[in-house]
Amino acid sequence: MDADEIDAKIRTLAAERRLPASHLARWLAMDQPSRAAMLEIAHALRLRTGQLVTALDTLEEIAVREHLCIEAILDHPEIRRIRRRAGSAPSRASALLEQMRALRYPLLKKKEDELRAEVSALKLPRGISLDLPKELGSDEVTVSIRVRSGAELADALETLEQKRAGLTRIIEMLGGKRDKNEV
Repeated sequence: MDADEIDAKIRTLAAERRLPASHLARWLAMDQPSRAAMLEIAHALRLRTGQLVTALDTLEEIAVREHLCIEAILDHPEIRRIRRRAGSAPSRASALLEQMRALRYPLLKKKEDELRAEVSALKLPRGISLDLPKELGSDEVTVSIRVRSGAELADALETLEQKRAGLTRIIEMLGGKRDKNEV
């Protein structure tokens, strides 16, 4: 497919999705292989308008920071895996944006992984859940207890007391406090 065909398909998709003119202009300003790669992924995952906007913004930020072209970013092994895996287009589109976010904010991704590992290590029973803030946007956690009797409540509260040190460590990690073992 030549550059004119790619541009025509991009304009058609942009019109269908009502993509803002500024984002269309940025897409069309990419080098031809990057425009084509973005078009292919937009079609394959049926990206909605907001997803297209987010993808274009995030890709541009990664490209500037990493000194890469968009095509190279979209050729990242994790992004290729998402593009090719089975599953619904909406779930794959969501996974794509999450992976792009991880590429854009690698330290945030590392911290999220560390926190998830800490939560997992607590091995909380089924009736107790601990929810981390979305995208680590705050330093608050939510602890939920689901019980059906006074005995279950007593067991849940006793478990939380036993897990207090681990819960405290997670809360302090969210608040930016460093573990004594960290350098």
